[in-house]
Amino acid sequence: MNVSAILGTVLVTVCGAFYYYYNTSQETIGVLRENNAKLETAIQISEDSIKTLQADMEKSAELNKKLQGDLQKAEAYGDDLRKKLSKHNLTNLALSKPKLLEEKMNVATQKLWDGFVADTTPADSVQPISD
Repeated sequence: MNVSAILGTVLVTVCGAFYYYYNTSQETIGVLRENNAKLETAIQISEDSIKTLQADMEKSAELNKKLQGDLQKAEAYGDDLRKKLSKHNLTNLALSKPKLLEEKMNVATQKLWDGFVADTTPADSVQPISD
């Protein structure tokens, strides 16, 4: 065999190997591009979720702070009511002046019911309870 035939065979083999390498590299690059696009989408979704969670956390902290303040006010009001009730002997008052206590209790109960209705009824359909 002559040298040119051997070099030609080697050249064809090298060109075939390069062609195979080029095609498989292009396929790999295509797969990597698709994976990269999927990862970018996943990252964007994750970042959006983190922003939403942070905003929700800030809202929760604000609401918690407000509720804590409302709780302190309610506890102070409860303490005030306990002080007032401890000053009065309702049993003696009920025995000595039952009509007076009944009227006061009815008025106070009606105020409570009106407050419950106002707190639980939508603003456009408030109807006070009346006798």
